[in-house]
Amino acid sequence: MVLNVQEIMEYLPHRYPMLLVDRIIALEPMKSCIGLKNVSINEAFFQGHYPGFPIMPGVLVVEAMAQAGACMILGDEANKGFVPLIGAIDDVKFRRPVVPGDQLRSEMELMWYRNQIGRIRGKSYVGDEVVASMELTFKLMKLGI
Repeated sequence: MVLNVQEIMEYLPHRYPMLLVDRIIALEPMKSCIGLKNVSINEAFFQGHYPGFPIMPGVLVVEAMAQAGACMILGDEANKGFVPLIGAIDDVKFRRPVVPGDQLRSEMELMWYRNQIGRIRGKSYVGDEVVASMELTFKLMKLGI
């Protein structure tokens, strides 16, 4: 299953400037997902992070992984009308900066899920190089609550 940005916006409530997934290139609901973010010098965060040395903030790399993971969870019909909220983020590691011109690829997998609470793990790559990794616990909540 492949999703373009318009289809991603049907899954996620995020919009510019917080939508950090441009395309889903592989999706197995409640199993795994691969999301892409094309990192452009035109991103608003590069104006202040950092002038003369633009790097994507680490928290936004983690957020891109979380959004790809959310597509994996929300791709299941049983989870329509919900949004996953972050409960914990653990074992975050950053290995190299993400800079303008990079394509960030987030590879996510579901570790476990029960009673609307679950845990995902992910790695982000630029090319074949791991740039970040993490584990995240989430809780599904009804939209609008």
